[in-house]
Amino acid sequence: MSSLKEFIQEYLNEDGKLDCKDAYKISAKSKTPIGEVGQKAKDIGVRIAGCELGQFGKLRGTGEYSEVAQSKLKPFLDDKNRITCKDARGQAGGIGLKKIRGTLKEKNIDVTYCELGCFKEKKRSRLYLKTKTWIENENGELLFGKGKTEVLELIESEGSIAKAAEKLGMNYKKAWTHVKILQKNLDDVLVESHKGGGEQGGSRLTPKANEFIKSYKRLQEEIEVYANERFKELFLKPRNKREFK
Repeated sequence: MSSLKEFIQEYLNEDGKLDCKDAYKISAKSKTPIGEVGQKAKDIGVRIAGCELGQFGKLRGTGEYSEVAQSKLKPFLDDKNRITCKDARGQAGGIGLKKIRGTLKEKNIDVTYCELGCFKEKKRSRLYLKTKTWIENENGELLFGKGKTEVLELIESEGSIAKAAEKLGMNYKKAWTHVKILQKNLDDVLVESHKGGGEQGGSRLTPKANEFIKSYKRLQEEIEVYANERFKELFLKPRNKREFK
């Protein structure tokens, strides 16, 4: 049977570091508490990389905001809008760590007490730029945005408006109202519903709905890229760099 050291060396990435997700695999395979895996890595000079909660490494900033994830995380937040690593990871069941990671970023929730021992408390606050893009009509009424996009995507994945509403923690009428508002203002059919069971029953998005979702996401991504670059220029300058003359 492999020793803990051998397990760690086996899972090292191309940079000679141990990715967070692989540390948890080692913990499960070796039946070793995750904290001991982190300590052993530290003892043999191996750094942890790619935090699955987006606190450090290549996964930082990636993820997908979810209202479901937010509702699952909320009971575990302290009075400083923080959550422990263990509690945050514990809420990923059924929705995945990607949505947990994205929601932590979107809601500026800080993570404390890394289970691998990488940190206990954050020594200083981090600065984030938040952008939110939505489309309105001439009367200022919301037509398309992140919330309505999530409603449509869940209808498609669940095959049912009722199931989508349940996952979002809203009633059927509210979810259907979202769809009706979109269809009225965009003057197009976005959701097709069919009675009966089997593959023919339930609700599905039309090609037009998928086109709107794709276009909206691309717009949001491009706005975020520009906004973050400008944010770095204006707010995250090196301290010894002089202001523009």
